[in-house]
Amino acid sequence: MIVKTLELGGKTLKLETGRFAKQANGAVMISYGDNYVLCTATAKPDVAPGQDWFPLKVDYKEKVSSVGRIPGGFFKREGRPSEKEILSSRLIDRPIRPMFPDGFFNEVEIIAGVYSADGENDTDVLGTIGSSAALLISDIPFDLAVTEVRVGRVNGEYKLNPSHKELEESEFDIVVAGTEDSVLMVEGECKEISEEVFLDAVKFALKHITEICKFQMEFAKEAGKQKQPITEKIVFEQLEKEIHDHYYEKIKKLTATILTKEERHSQHKELSGSIVEALKEKYPDNEKHMHTVMHDIQYEVMRSMILDDKKRLDGRKTTDIRDITCEIGVLPRTHGSALFTRGQTQSLTTVTLGTKSDAQLIEGLKDEFKKTFILHYNFPAFSTGEVGGRPGPGRREIGHGNLAERSLKGMVPADFPYTLRIVSDVLESNGSSSMATVCAGSLAMMEAGVQMKKSVAGIAMGLIKEGDKIAILSDILGDEDHFGDMDFKAAGTTEGITAIQMDIKIRGISMDIIEKALAQAKDGRLHILGIMDKTISETKSEMSPYAPRLYTLMIPTDMIGTVIGPGGKMIRSIVADSGAEIDIDDSGKLTVAAINEESAEKALRVIRKLVEIPEVGKVYDGTVKSIKDFGAFVEILPGKEGLLHISEVDHKRLKKVDEVLKVGEAVKVKLIGFEDNGKFKLSRKALLPKPESTRPEAPKTEAPTTEA
Repeated sequence: MIVKTLELGGKTLKLETGRFAKQANGAVMISYGDNYVLCTATAKPDVAPGQDWFPLKVDYKEKVSSVGRIPGGFFKREGRPSEKEILSSRLIDRPIRPMFPDGFFNEVEIIAGVYSADGENDTDVLGTIGSSAALLISDIPFDLAVTEVRVGRVNGEYKLNPSHKELEESEFDIVVAGTEDSVLMVEGECKEISEEVFLDAVKFALKHITEICKFQMEFAKEAGKQKQPITEKIVFEQLEKEIHDHYYEKIKKLTATILTKEERHSQHKELSGSIVEALKEKYPDNEKHMHTVMHDIQYEVMRSMILDDKKRLDGRKTTDIRDITCEIGVLPRTHGSALFTRGQTQSLTTVTLGTKSDAQLIEGLKDEFKKTFILHYNFPAFSTGEVGGRPGPGRREIGHGNLAERSLKGMVPADFPYTLRIVSDVLESNGSSSMATVCAGSLAMMEAGVQMKKSVAGIAMGLIKEGDKIAILSDILGDEDHFGDMDFKAAGTTEGITAIQMDIKIRGISMDIIEKALAQAKDGRLHILGIMDKTISETKSEMSPYAPRLYTLMIPTDMIGTVIGPGGKMIRSIVADSGAEIDIDDSGKLTVAAINEESAEKALRVIRKLVEIPEVGKVYDGTVKSIKDFGAFVEILPGKEGLLHISEVDHKRLKKVDEVLKVGEAVKVKLIGFEDNGKFKLSRKALLPKPESTRPEAPKTEAPTTEA
């Protein structure tokens, strides 16, 4: 058993191996305070026949037993991965994947399981450090330490791996991954921070990343195994030479021709088919390798065009943004909608306004909470002209949706009373559809009447790097992403960055390159915001007629039970009767949501009566509930009845109450006092005009007459 420790940010970071999961190729229990994550790395010993790609699977799993809870639901065990687990798996996968050597195609599985959690800090970054350490000590070919840390800033002070509470007050929540000397990945959300603050945060993270990487390498020296040899790549020198000698110029000419995505792919497919047909007799059973050689030529030619000729696939300069069109209100019955098109990338986005009861309940290692800002991103196969695709969102869709959500949610006021759901359907894709979602989402929210602080736009940046030659590309195409070295997405307002995501496909880049990319991204973002503002620059004052209106009422907390009723009977009755939705929180704040004012007022009228305190001298519209020999019981307010004594029914003497009143009859009554037991004393008689006197009149006498 080998254990190494490092004091980091006031806590002890510990790596341990030799006690847990000893049959895995590599296993490390990483702990930081009371957080314990077991990371294992396992590889298949052989490569599948004909396989020429690297199959890596990463799973991060949160066990609720780690915080001393039993899972909810019928089965009482962890189910399918939550969105949080999927996003954390991606945080491990993205910086580690490019660190495997070229030509290594054995299937690898990394599992990071949380076995103890303090509930104060997120354990996702520990999953990356532990997975890197497990790979380093294993016999799997992986020899460069990768570290990931979280950074925040509270009251101007940078915080390493801040707690959940500190993040609530922080200006940003940024995760940075890297090696000893370079950045591999950045992801986070920010409160409109400047590019300078962002760079300082990354530099702060890199200091600690360097320290932890060295710590991992020292651990690997003590615990490491002999590395497996990489299967030698089969070389087809003659075939590669023939394709280069006879077809290189044709591939180069086609790649350099300005075409649409569809035309380019179609013509490359046609050229590839003709090359395979010409060579298949001479080189039987080598069609797959022919396509690999042609792909490598495209890679080389495209990068050379950009670096040497300063020409991109569609003829743009490195800083140019494709043509953009913005439309709002394209769908009549949604609460808000927008169609954002940038080149061949298009997002149709809708906004739906709901009540607090529509909020999503989030369960995990933290305390349960309700999420009122939800963004769902869909990427159907037809958006790239393809057929098929698995049903439901995959990890990519969840990751892209999360990035767009983090870009936009900070622009919604904290006291916004609605639950807000945004759905982005990507209808075309050739370049960043997540950043198109950000733009479309911002437009749709403003059209829906959401009181946004500012408009938000996003842009995807690329990088081509060969030695000292560098080209940073604004608004990258799909092929530029495929053949490039970086995918860098930045979203924000005119004031600053709201979310960022950067993935490096090579073994790290310098801070100088990141700084240049940030500056170029800012210019692009401001350009896009200028175009969006021409369509809508301020939130609409009127919401859609189909969106619910919210009406609030504060009621005494001791009246909450009265409004809800036994088993929810009363509130269900009000909802069924009025057609409105009702939500009450523990403070007594009651919210009524309804499409029309009449429905809301109907519900509010009942609720006001339920919580009203009866006043002596006030007149009420009551309903006769029952009749007795001595009087009638009349409901003056919901659930509040009083006695209308037989003597208070009418001015005239009655033998029976039902001479005047019937059960179910509406009757106006006045509250004239309280019985000794606190019950209400009612009077109908007090509201009736008093009758004229019924006593007999005295006989009239005539005045005596006198005769003249």
